[in-house]
Amino acid sequence: MTIKTSRLTRKYQATIPGAVRQALDLRAGDVISFEINDGEIRLRKARPLDLAFTHAVEGTLSEWESDADEEAYREL
Repeated sequence: MTIKTSRLTRKYQATIPGAVRQALDLRAGDVISFEINDGEIRLRKARPLDLAFTHAVEGTLSEWESDADEEAYREL
């Protein structure tokens, strides 16, 4: 097993290490998916089905859209 790490920025962004990008064949502009299960996270390159689902529900996910909401929940 290989372990790679990355540090979060103040905006909760992280760089995906080169070895991970290579293993997943990631390129700039690709979409990634996070699968959450019992406290474990699996990162993978998003599949067409993932993208179709996201596009289908994105209009229903309007909570916390405003600048005030962003400020209020920034530290979560």
